[in-house]
Amino acid sequence: MRNQTSRSERDTFLLGQEIGRQIRPPRVILLYGELGSGKTVLVRGMAEGLGVTDPGLVRSPSYTLVNEYPGEKSTLYHLDFYRLDSLRDLYSIGLEEILASQSIVIIEWAEKLLVEVENPFPIRIVVEPETRYRQIEIG
Repeated sequence: MRNQTSRSERDTFLLGQEIGRQIRPPRVILLYGELGSGKTVLVRGMAEGLGVTDPGLVRSPSYTLVNEYPGEKSTLYHLDFYRLDSLRDLYSIGLEEILASQSIVIIEWAEKLLVEVENPFPIRIVVEPETRYRQIEIG
């Protein structure tokens, strides 16, 4: 998989779908990108590619911190670390158990992840200021 330019929400969704079709558990996907960069749209596409029963239900877990979606290949755990401030916060959401579950784990705001994970797959979304296109750096 290579870096991509996304010119629309649909492009971002389709790229996520492609990633979801190719990724195999266990895998931890680390998402980096500013607010509004399209991280959750990308996750929704990955959920579709992974065979999640209803990917339309995929929402940002900003307030719940963890959303769990059953899929054909694996359970998808979608975490959002935007509001987390400490290692204690990470463990309070059951991070150890989630990482040990042999599932697909997607972490938004991965820069706040204070522990190393096995088999990480980083994805960075950079919004170009002039065009608002997204440069999606994969791997």
